[in-house]
Amino acid sequence: MNRIIWMGIGVAIGVIAVRKLSEAQSSLGPEGLNRAVGRLTDGVYDFADAVRAGMRERETELRTALGVDGGVDGGGAGSAAATVRGAIRR
Repeated sequence: MNRIIWMGIGVAIGVIAVRKLSEAQSSLGPEGLNRAVGRLTDGVYDFADAVRAGMRERETELRTALGVDGGVDGGGAGSAAATVRGAIRR
């Protein structure tokens, strides 16, 4: 009875080891590298989108607080810089 239990534990460890090795082998090849780089670039794009959304929200808050105008015109950093230069000249 004791040998059967140990045999079952050994088989389970063997199955887990084979699965981990095959997973590691697939991640080391070119396909695995492409997947890893793809996940990394997706994460960078998601982060950049979140930063842009936060910047737009904060710019809207600042413009409202300063009374410059009601919203962001979508013209980018150039139009914001022109607005600030215009406000400074007044």
